[in-house]
Amino acid sequence: MPHVQDILKRADEATIRIAKEIPPEDARVWIDLGALIIDVRDEQEFAAGRIPGAIRVGLDRLESSIEAVAPLKSTPVLLYCSLGFRSARAADALQRLGYASVASLAGGLKAYTEAFNARQIT
Repeated sequence: MPHVQDILKRADEATIRIAKEIPPEDARVWIDLGALIIDVRDEQEFAAGRIPGAIRVGLDRLESSIEAVAPLKSTPVLLYCSLGFRSARAADALQRLGYASVASLAGGLKAYTEAFNARQIT
C-alpha cells in the first residue's frame, strides 16, 4: 500500500496539471448544465452517499471504462471523491486521454456537502 505522503504528492502533481479544479458552487453550475458526474470513490463510499445523478467509476478502472460512459471526448465531465485527491488524479488521466471539458470538485464530497447541506446527498 502506498504511503500517505506518496498519495498526497501524486494528487498535488495532478492538481497542478489539470485544467479545472472547481469549488462546489461552480460544480452545481456544471451539474445544472448536464455534465456527466463521476464519483471515483469505492463502492462502500458511494453507497453511503453521493451527489444526485452521479455514477460510480472507480479510479482504478476509470481509464479503461470511460469510453463506455462518455464516448464523446467533448462530454463535460465533473469528477469527485471524498476530499478531492482521487478526483484530481482522475481529471488528469481523462485530460491525458483527450477529454476536453473535465473538472475536479475541489474539496470533494465533503466540501459539496458543507456548501449545500447533507440533504442534497443521496
